[in-house]
Amino acid sequence: MHALRQLDPPSALTHLEQGALLIDVRERGEVARLAFDVPGVVNLPLSDFVRRHPELPRDRELILACASGARSFQAMQFLVHHGHTRVANLHGGIGLWRLHGLPVAEG
Repeated sequence: MHALRQLDPPSALTHLEQGALLIDVRERGEVARLAFDVPGVVNLPLSDFVRRHPELPRDRELILACASGARSFQAMQFLVHHGHTRVANLHGGIGLWRLHGLPVAEG
């Protein structure tokens, strides 16, 4: 079993700048109100995750994110269980991301 990695927001941003892909597992309504403002962010709601997870690339690091880090942690566990090895969870979610002054877009 791979260790379940947690990244703080500044570390996550560094990983994204180095080619990681941010996967936001919040529902569409949540994203419409407040979104991560980073290139290429993918919204894959947890409610669709089991059905749509095969769409996610296996050749890039994936950083999973939600509002607080709880749902994205579940999604990370699911991906690790299904053979993904390059995954991490954004500790504190978009709330902590925003507190660090990192880019968001408000709807």
